[in-house]
Amino acid sequence: MKKWLLIVCAGLLAVLSACSSGSADNTNAEGKVELDFWTFWGSETRRPMIEKLIEDFNNSQDEIVVKHTYVPWGDIWTKNLAAIAAGDPPDVIVNDIRTVKIRASNNQVEDMSKWVDDDLKDSFYPHLWDAVTYKDKAYALPFTTDTRMLFYNKDAFREAGLDPEKPPRTWEELKEYSDKLTVKNADGGYEQVGYYPNWGNFTTHDWMINADDGKGLMEGGEPTINTPAKKEAIQWMYDWKQELGSEAVQNMKAEFGNEQQDPFISGKVAMWAEIGTFYKQLEEFGGDLDYGVATMPAYNEDTKPWSTGGGFVMEIPKGAKNPEASMKFIKYLTDVEAQTYWGENNFDNIANKEATKQITENLDGKGAEIFQKSMESLEYTYLSITPPEYPEYENLVNPLIDDALNGKISVEEALDQAQKDVENSEQ
Repeated sequence: MKKWLLIVCAGLLAVLSACSSGSADNTNAEGKVELDFWTFWGSETRRPMIEKLIEDFNNSQDEIVVKHTYVPWGDIWTKNLAAIAAGDPPDVIVNDIRTVKIRASNNQVEDMSKWVDDDLKDSFYPHLWDAVTYKDKAYALPFTTDTRMLFYNKDAFREAGLDPEKPPRTWEELKEYSDKLTVKNADGGYEQVGYYPNWGNFTTHDWMINADDGKGLMEGGEPTINTPAKKEAIQWMYDWKQELGSEAVQNMKAEFGNEQQDPFISGKVAMWAEIGTFYKQLEEFGGDLDYGVATMPAYNEDTKPWSTGGGFVMEIPKGAKNPEASMKFIKYLTDVEAQTYWGENNFDNIANKEATKQITENLDGKGAEIFQKSMESLEYTYLSITPPEYPEYENLVNPLIDDALNGKISVEEALDQAQKDVENSEQ
C-alpha cells in the first residue's frame, strides 16, 4: 500500500512539474509559446488594426501565438509596473518613448542588446534610436513618433483678407494673423479666436523650446529652464491671455468638444496645433472644411520652425517569461510590412525609415500633403527625453508655469524657482 502511494505521488509530482515547466515559458498545449501583448488601442479604429497585425504574425509562423490585452490609457503603465513587481508582467507592451531611459535605469525592462545588430539599429531614425538606449544598450524598439503642426482654416483666412496659401511663418506673423482672424460677438465674448498659444497640442513647454531654437528644458541631462528665450515665451503667452481676457479664454475653452464639436472643426478657432493623425478626425468629421497645414511658426526669421514630438515603443517588461519570443514579435511589428500598414491606416509617423519611404510614395491627395508636411516638420522636432537623474522635473516645473500664466508670480520668479527646484531634485 505504501509502495503504491509512493508511485502515485511520484506520478502526480511529475505531472505537476511538467505543467509548471510548460507554463513557466508560456507554452500552450500545442507546444507554441503564448505571448500576452498589452496595448491601450481599444478604439473602433485602432483595435482592429493592431489585432490584424497580431493575426498576421500568428499566421506567419508556427512557434509563437500572441494574444492581445487591451488596458485603458490611464491604467496601462501603472498596471505594468505593478505586474513587474508581482513577478507576472506582460510579454510585450506599448510604452512611452520619452521615458525608456527611466525604466531602464530602474531595471523595469529587459535589455534587448543581444538581439540587436547594426542592420536593425540602422532601420530606425537616429534620434529615435537614441531615445531607446541607456548606457549603450537597447531597451526597446521604436514604433511610432509624431510632430506638431499648424492646421489653419482657409475659408477663415479668405474672410479676414489673408492669403490661404501663406500660413504664418514667425511669432510676429502668428499674432498678426490671429488678430485679423479673431471675431468678437455682441456680449463681449468671441465668435472666433484666431489662435491662442495654450490651446491645442502645442502649449507651454513646446513654445519654450520653439523660442529657444530647439533647446529643451533638459539638455545633456541638466536643467535649462530659466533661459532668457524661455522666459520670453511664457511672458508672450501671458500677454496673449491678458489681451483675450482670462475669463473669456476659460469660457470659450469650456465649450470645446470632440468630433464635430472640436474647436477647429466647428470654427471656434481658426488656427490649431495638432499632430498628423488629426487628419483622420478631419476626414471623418470635417465635412467640406477647407484647411491647410504648415510647420509651426518660428520665433523669428533667424530661427528654425521648431516643433516637439513624442511617440511609442515596443518593450519587454522585466521578468517576461520568454523574452526571445517577445523579441521576435517586436521585430515583426517594427519591420517594413507592419510599419507600412500601421502608418498608412493610422496616419502615424512610424519609426522605420524604409516604411516611411514607401508610405510617402503610396499616398496621394490631402493625405499626401499632410504626411509630407509632417516629414518636413520632423526635421526640426525636439523629442523631450526624461533623464533618469530628474524623473519628476515636469511635475516641478508645470505648477510654477501655471502660476506665472495666472499672474500669481512673475515669469522671472517662476522659471528661476523651477530651475532651482529641478536642480535640487537630482537623483
